[in-house]
Amino acid sequence: MTVEQIAKLLDAQIICGEERADHEIDIAFASDLMSDVLTLKEDNVLLITGLANMQTLRTAEMSDIHCIIFARNKKISEEMKELALENDITVLECRYSVFRTCGILYQAGISPVF
Repeated sequence: MTVEQIAKLLDAQIICGEERADHEIDIAFASDLMSDVLTLKEDNVLLITGLANMQTLRTAEMSDIHCIIFARNKKISEEMKELALENDITVLECRYSVFRTCGILYQAGISPVF
């Protein structure tokens, strides 16, 4: 499923990284605990979180994650947007809860990491 399809499915906005809207996503991981994100070994992971801060983007960078959905209507700062752009991270903002976001994506065929 492409990032653009995911955005439409979740009624989410692509905040940065629109040029990668055709990027395919196969698996997702949801967490607000960044130490759990750091344990991921899989490629091409979509991160779903409600933790909207610089540490989330730095963790994504270290974990080679290139797409993040900030759920629960969380908004990113300009500083976060700049960091995401520097690291080729596509950022989406979604009004749904993390649980609902995961459920919609699971029903649409996105696989969980575990």
